Parts: sequence; C-alpha cells; structure tokens
Amino acid sequence: MWIATDCPDNSAHRDQVTAQRDRDVTHAAKCTRGVVRRPSDASDWSPVSSHPPIPTRVVLLCGPSGSGKSLLAAHSGLPVLRLDDFYKEGTDPTLPTVPLSSDIDWDHPASWDADAAVAAIGELCRTGRTGVPVYDISLSARTGEETVDIGRTPLFLAEGIFAAELVDRCRELGVLADALCLSRGPLTTFRRRFLRDLREGRKSVPFLLRRGWRLMRLERSVIARQTALGAHACDRDEAMGRLAAAAAGRCATSRTAA
Repeated sequence: MWIATDCPDNSAHRDQVTAQRDRDVTHAAKCTRGVVRRPSDASDWSPVSSHPPIPTRVVLLCGPSGSGKSLLAAHSGLPVLRLDDFYKEGTDPTLPTVPLSSDIDWDHPASWDADAAVAAIGELCRTGRTGVPVYDISLSARTGEETVDIGRTPLFLAEGIFAAELVDRCRELGVLADALCLSRGPLTTFRRRFLRDLREGRKSVPFLLRRGWRLMRLERSVIARQTALGAHACDRDEAMGRLAAAAAGRCATSRTAA
C-alpha cells in the first residue's frame, strides 16, 4: 500500500492554512466578545432587556388625625406601610409637649422618627421588604418588630399624619409617585377621630377630649403645612383617582412627581 508522506512544499502549505484558520477564529472571537449566546438546551432562556426595570415607588398619604387615611389605604388595594409605627417611645426625652401643658404633643413631627421611616421606604423600594417596629399607641411604646413584604409590587402607600414631612426626601431618592393630604372638614374629623380613639382605647378620655378640641381648632393650619410641604389636598374620591393614575404610571401633577 502506498502511503503519502509530507514533503517540504506540502508542509509549508499546511502551515499557511493553519495560520489563516487561527486568524479567522481570533477575528470571530473579537466580534462576538460580550455577546451572550443562547445555549442550545436552555428552554427557559429569555433575552436581556436594555431597559432598566421599573422601580418601586411610594404614594405618601397624610392628613389630620381622623381624616380617613387608614380606611382609604385599606380600600386602595395597595400594600401599606403604617408610618404611625415610627412614633418615638413615651420615655424618649426628646418628645415635645403641648404649650402650657404637660401633655405630650403626639401631633408634632418631633414625636416621630422621620429618619427610620425614610430608611424603611427606601429599603422597600430597593428590595421589596423591610423590618418595621410594632407600636402600641395606648402604651406609647414599641412592642416588637415585623417584616413588611410588598414583593415586586411597583407601587405602595405610606400613610400617617407626618407623611408630608417625607415628600422632599422621597423625591430626592427618586421614589415619590404622589403625595396626598386627605381633608374632611374639622367637625367631621373631630367626630371620627374621637370615636375611633375611644373605641381603640388609645388614651384617656380627658386626654382625647383635650387633644380633639385642640386639633379641631388647628386643622386648617395642619392642612396648610402639609400642602406647603408638597402634598395635594383632596377628598377621598379625588385621592382614589390619583392613586389609580399613579398605579398606571401616570403622574397627576408635576409638583408631586418623582
């Protein structure tokens, strides 16, 4: 049997072919560098979008105590962060008092931990969950901690009488969808607040009456402060409409837009 053997000419030709093949491979590797190829057996593969995911945002819901914030939040169908759980404890020496009285002024922003509330909102927007204190208003104390988990929901509510204090800070974080201030009128709010606080045994009756009378006289100034901070004053129906707009990704006003 005749067996072909290499000769000098054949060897040179093979070296040229090999060199050209190496150049072709190198060129192809450079052209495809950074390109993710679909594995032939990856049935669950999906292309990577060039657009960032829609961030989770928050609607801040404020208003005088008794204006119906919690009820609106429950009817909204959105996850809710209760900002009242960030009250300071009754033993905190920094708690403010009502002028000419020994009563603690629980309606003053200094009775509340704004930094912790902002941190919780930021973590919810980033990760979908956060730990929050459990606060017992009747005891003026934190009684534990729980986890708020909103999953991948793109919108949630943070409600409480001090929510407007966070408008600028949430806007700076880029997470503000809207800020709303509920208003029902001083007499209606007084009645709702007193009956609720009495039913829940939040404080003593004399304290509730003193607080209720004071807040009724101050309600218009409370709303004026909250709107000056960037919240939009509205009734329940308008608030629901703006929540629907925020959930659809629309912004009701440029002032409260993130």
